[in-house]
Amino acid sequence: MEYKIMTPGPTQVKENVRMARSLACTNPDLDEAFYDFYKETCELISSLLHTKNETLILGGEGILGLEAACASLTEPQDEVLVLDNGIFGKGFADFVSIYGGMPVLYTVDDKNPIDPAALEEFLKERHSFKYATLVHCDTPSGMLNPIHILCPLLKKYGILTVVDSVSAMFGEEVRVDDFQIDVLCGGSQKAVSAPPGLTFVTISGAAKEAMAQRKTPVASFYANLKTFENYYKKKWFPYTMPISDIYGLREAFENIRKDTGMLARHARIGEACRKAVTAAGLKLHLNSGFSNTVTVFDVPKETSAKAILDTMRKEHHIMLAGSFDSLAGQVIRIGHMGTNANFADMYETMEALNETLRALGVPLAASMAEVFEREYS
Repeated sequence: MEYKIMTPGPTQVKENVRMARSLACTNPDLDEAFYDFYKETCELISSLLHTKNETLILGGEGILGLEAACASLTEPQDEVLVLDNGIFGKGFADFVSIYGGMPVLYTVDDKNPIDPAALEEFLKERHSFKYATLVHCDTPSGMLNPIHILCPLLKKYGILTVVDSVSAMFGEEVRVDDFQIDVLCGGSQKAVSAPPGLTFVTISGAAKEAMAQRKTPVASFYANLKTFENYYKKKWFPYTMPISDIYGLREAFENIRKDTGMLARHARIGEACRKAVTAAGLKLHLNSGFSNTVTVFDVPKETSAKAILDTMRKEHHIMLAGSFDSLAGQVIRIGHMGTNANFADMYETMEALNETLRALGVPLAASMAEVFEREYS
């Protein structure tokens, strides 16, 4: 069965990306032309993220980038500030601990974005952290944090910044240099709209210096960003690159390069989706801080998350997502990022969700499809 994947990652993949993945393979360790292709792809990513910092593509799902950032920066007993207003935000503490660091959680309201003014009050009293971790869009809840304000604030106090923008970038604006991000982590399967399996990181000069000044070796090989040093000059990768995946990733980024209205379209669709959901009488999970890549609403009391997801999949051949951890069974997530962010697929999803909820005994105050169409127009 072929499903329409309207989840907050993985997303639908365009035909030209699938075809690029089917190109004939060379040996990526021995063919010098592939080193050029890899480097040019990394440079394209940097340009799309508005940075002069080096980008590296790693052979692993987006989580690898998050762990690699922490593995490469953390030494035993380093204090690391973990900004926590969501499941993934809190999850950074595990990576810090694994590599011997001491995570200090700054835990705040998980229904609203992190407040820069309140964070600054905290930093005035305590700011002796090697680096801070923060999540741009915390996908389980759809929370969008103002990294364009938070990162410069952290840098003001001499704190390096590690940002997870896996599910926000290219649906929300990311300007690495302007936002003063030291390590930015992205993934192939969200708004980039390539299959899962790759992560990429941009690394500032300050982050590279911190890695170079380590007194202890990085306690990993695969999650060690330092192993890529001078890879192009040496014509040597630390492990064999997944060449077909990278061919597909390059095509996906070429799609993004040509799509000059991408951010505006995400904003338009995100706003229309939220208005459709609330007009129907459903409750958005968050109070504020809504990402334009995913809409999250609470499961109505008349039914269950499983019933909604199963009906959408079996009756309408559309995949939506529930959530996990503390939000398991409590919310439904509609992914409108990357290739998913188009009117036709979103309208079909709204129509199917209308039929599903009414069939499950949920009273709706309005047609989500009609409201979505009106607000999108």
